[in-house]
Amino acid sequence: MSIPNRTFFYIIPLPLIIMSLFIGPSDVITSQDILAWMQNKIIQAPSLNQDKLEMVEAIVFNVRLPRVILAFLIGSALTVSGNSFQALFRNPLVSPDILGLSAGAAFGAALALVFHILPLQLTAFVFGLLAVGLSYFLALTRKGVSTVSLILAGIIVSGIFTALLTVVQFLTDPFKLQTIVHWTMGNLHNASWSKVKSSVLPILLGIIWLFIIRWRMNVIALGDEETRAVGLNPEQEKIMILLPATLIASASVAVAGVIGMVGLAFPHMVRMMTGPDNRKTQPVSIAFGGSFLLLVDDFCRTITSFEIPIGIFTTLIGGPFFVYLLKKSRMVFRES
Repeated sequence: MSIPNRTFFYIIPLPLIIMSLFIGPSDVITSQDILAWMQNKIIQAPSLNQDKLEMVEAIVFNVRLPRVILAFLIGSALTVSGNSFQALFRNPLVSPDILGLSAGAAFGAALALVFHILPLQLTAFVFGLLAVGLSYFLALTRKGVSTVSLILAGIIVSGIFTALLTVVQFLTDPFKLQTIVHWTMGNLHNASWSKVKSSVLPILLGIIWLFIIRWRMNVIALGDEETRAVGLNPEQEKIMILLPATLIASASVAVAGVIGMVGLAFPHMVRMMTGPDNRKTQPVSIAFGGSFLLLVDDFCRTITSFEIPIGIFTTLIGGPFFVYLLKKSRMVFRES
């Protein structure tokens, strides 16, 4: 992919975020009202009365803006996490979902929702990390970790944590059960500034760290012997990738539930467009993943009078689109 095309992905998020502020069901404000509110914020020249300005600000700033920011953050986090896992395990089929991370983090977050004494983010991270660790060690043999073994181990671990999540749902009271069930579908309709504040720090820290060490992923992808040959400790390097990748994915699950296909399909799309070099895929994953999930969320908010969980749309849209890309003769996944 040429430089100008990559630059497009770095430029598109800002206008897309602004455009998304105009999208949403509302009978009390119009696009002209939002433009007038923005004009007032920029040049302090109000063209609306004070009551109208306060109403527009309440809807745009307190309802739509945190949702737009959260959608972009989660899309970026899941795509970067998936790309990092694929580089770490040298396996194009690996994703937070397949490794059991999403199921483990979902179980941890459900426990925190039921037992308020548990911190939500930390509990989701611990169980997400536990799920990934179990999948890896179950697949580990003397000959290393094979693709088939890792996928089978991930399926087993995902099944175990999904069963544990079902037990939590079965034992909890009906009021909390409704919250947990709706949350496990993957939702952004309850987005708020408190959720943005609770997730933005771990997601940004994890993404920045993975961005800084993105060149090391290229070395890891060559194998343990090659990694040692250049003076790096492969076990230490893997932990440096595993922990932040797990952190950002579990932080996303904690605030939005399980949003499927993002961590698998989106990194593939990025690699098909940019090639296997993680120095290029990581920054493009940030912009592409966030922008694409934001578009999907805009679609969720406008297609029907009632809102369908975004996790359903990411699977219905991402799955066929992923298959389409794989079937195109010129779109071939190129391994490092």
